[in-house]
Amino acid sequence: MSEQTPREQLIAAVMAEVAAFQDGTDEVDEAAAARLGLNRTDLRCLSILSRTGPLTAGQLATAAGLTAGAITTVVDRLARAGYVQRVRDEQDRRRVTVEVTEEAAARFDEIWGPVGQASYQKLSRRSDAELRAIREFLQEGRKLQMEHAAQIRDDATAATSTRRGADS
Repeated sequence: MSEQTPREQLIAAVMAEVAAFQDGTDEVDEAAAARLGLNRTDLRCLSILSRTGPLTAGQLATAAGLTAGAITTVVDRLARAGYVQRVRDEQDRRRVTVEVTEEAAARFDEIWGPVGQASYQKLSRRSDAELRAIREFLQEGRKLQMEHAAQIRDDATAATSTRRGADS
């Protein structure tokens, strides 16, 4: 077995830190979901709306990777909890968007505000070149994760179809 070069060791260390960062993010999301009385899917949808602003149910479903039926259930639960509201478009009364309520925005600020402020302080110490490199790394990583999630879903669908065919 060959020794890793210093560069390979650094890449491995960065990859390990990414995995640990994802675990940390997962813990924050789990704690936040519990504090808000939501399941993780509902929290993900609320987070998307908080980040993007109002979306139609179809747009939210696409962004969250959910079906139309599933998103209706999610929006219903979030509306009952007081975290989102459905708003009719003034120009096209058939068009309805889903938007975060003031209560949800306040709760998000309460939960994520402190980590956002701390992150801003840490990022403020970085040079513009470092910030651009971090942004590019995060953009590439997000794209890679989304592609991998789609592949996992496709593999699961194919495996389910194969199992069903074998059961026939």
